[in-house]
Amino acid sequence: MRSIVQMPLWRLLLPLFLILPTAAVAQHRPGEIVVERGTVRDEQGRAVPYEIGTLYVPENRSKPDSRLIGVGFARIKSPQPSGAPPVFWFPGGPGLSVLDAFAKNDMGKLGIWLRLAAVGGDVVVVEQRGYTTRGEMLMAPSPAWPLDKPASVRASAAEMQARAKAAVAANPDKDLSGYDIGEFAADVDDLRRALGYGKISLFGGSFGSQWSLAVMRLHPDIVARAVLSSVEPLDNGYDMPSHVYGALQRIAYDADRDPGLKPYLPPGGVMAAVLALRDRFAKGPVSVTVRGEAGKTQTVVLGAEDLQQALLSHTAEGERWPAFILSLYHGHYEAWARETIDDRAASDTIMIGPLADSSLGVSAEREHRLRTDPTVALLGTWNFEANIASAPDWPTRDMGDAVRKPIPSDIPIVFVHGDWDTSTPIDNTLGLLPYFRNGHAILVHRGGHDGTMYQLRNDDAARRAVYDFLKTGATEALPVEATLPVPTFPVPGFPPP
Repeated sequence: MRSIVQMPLWRLLLPLFLILPTAAVAQHRPGEIVVERGTVRDEQGRAVPYEIGTLYVPENRSKPDSRLIGVGFARIKSPQPSGAPPVFWFPGGPGLSVLDAFAKNDMGKLGIWLRLAAVGGDVVVVEQRGYTTRGEMLMAPSPAWPLDKPASVRASAAEMQARAKAAVAANPDKDLSGYDIGEFAADVDDLRRALGYGKISLFGGSFGSQWSLAVMRLHPDIVARAVLSSVEPLDNGYDMPSHVYGALQRIAYDADRDPGLKPYLPPGGVMAAVLALRDRFAKGPVSVTVRGEAGKTQTVVLGAEDLQQALLSHTAEGERWPAFILSLYHGHYEAWARETIDDRAASDTIMIGPLADSSLGVSAEREHRLRTDPTVALLGTWNFEANIASAPDWPTRDMGDAVRKPIPSDIPIVFVHGDWDTSTPIDNTLGLLPYFRNGHAILVHRGGHDGTMYQLRNDDAARRAVYDFLKTGATEALPVEATLPVPTFPVPGFPPP
């Protein structure tokens, strides 16, 4: 446990800061930073100094009288400066706060940042406006969904529209129109200037990659190079159903050859089980009663559109997905029912997610492809329907096709993307790569929705080549592909039929 003396000052002041944000911010100026210093222990137990701070920026730069908000950041200076541009590291989400890693000495995150700093450039970790420990975390309540009827996309869209209107009404002291992707990118430029840097390198995955692409589009002159993983292009906030389906097919290919799963497989394998489930639930919903830990029973009705959502459950770790699907195929719905009951409970929504997503939206051409994609019949429109329907109700501006659609760029960039990624399918990188004249892609077979170094965890040479690219821009040693081993597939929790 850290002592009071070692603990950064911001951890001690955080409760007061969250209670009185207006008073704390009012004394500052746009573009100003406030920094405290501390130390963490690296994996060898050595003390490493760091800075943690707040950047003060207008909530909406288009309005001269905009209030100021705080955006958290941290910096680890390179122990051996080499002249390499600093690496700005962006979290995913939207709505992922990471700066508590310093207080917790969390090597899961700190290890990545310390290794990046060791390649020769400073590392700057940037949190997201509206969801930062150094400012505000904007939340909106989401009501509970009934358990006695199946879920539906139409009901979800109506609920999202109502949630947007309620969020605006509940926050009259905030300008929610200021949480678009353009403001996210401008925060990076302001922080770069405040820290005294010229050009910077970008490092991010998932929404962090989309945020990086926005910086490259809107502030191209400040970017030296970038490394992006699990890539989400600016017009690809909503996944193409057939691209997601392709990732599922690749997972199923290995699962169909797993000896432990073989006794559970129907003829045709895992994907045949998926199609059989579709046909089963097309005939009507089912009611499932489960008993909770306290002995209380609950019943939930599960229908065809619940199944559409469930087909993408358990894919964060692709090796777990086949056992889940095969359990449903054999009529074991209890675990799915418990998860659905939890999912339908009242909760809080991180507001910057729909605010940022609605600012990017989708081009008319891509929306047409989304709606006419043949796999919509299987996966439905859950991925985009509610967001598109509620976009007019969220107050962020539509950035337009001039920002959304890709254009040619000379910025050197390395993409790292796994072909088991169902959250940002590998097709995203394949479609974006031709626009980057100095682009390079590393395609990772069996890689999921993970960061660069985790996807390359079994390839030391590839990881060193990525570090060298960040340090010098060298691309000669970068591979074009990597392969992860076939995982151990868990089996369903019941004997084979």
